[in-house]
Amino acid sequence: MNYVNYVLAAVVVVLVFLLWKARYTRAVRHDAIQRSLAVTAGKVYEQLVPYLPDFPFNPKDVRFLGSPVDFVVFDGLSDGNITRIVFVEVKTGAADLSTRERRIRDAVQDSRVEWYELRGLE
Repeated sequence: MNYVNYVLAAVVVVLVFLLWKARYTRAVRHDAIQRSLAVTAGKVYEQLVPYLPDFPFNPKDVRFLGSPVDFVVFDGLSDGNITRIVFVEVKTGAADLSTRERRIRDAVQDSRVEWYELRGLE
């Protein structure tokens, strides 16, 4: 009789483990889907930002990069009189700048920006 109890206990343990694993896998997949949707929505939003009413620049002056910053604005380009060049990073919700984005911001704010012209690559 003892043997039967051990077998039943082992079957119960295996069934509990399988149920837990199925729930855990479902939860992990759901979380991954939610994160993916948030990233996708953010990328779509980034593309639309220049056309929103509160965007402070002319959409014709904006060039989308995506990475490492979202946009470069050549302010006045469409009028033929560039007054400044602005790097724009779009964040939604409570998102913070990444380390990489902070370094780029700091380089721009410290005026560590240059022009380099490359010619004759044939």
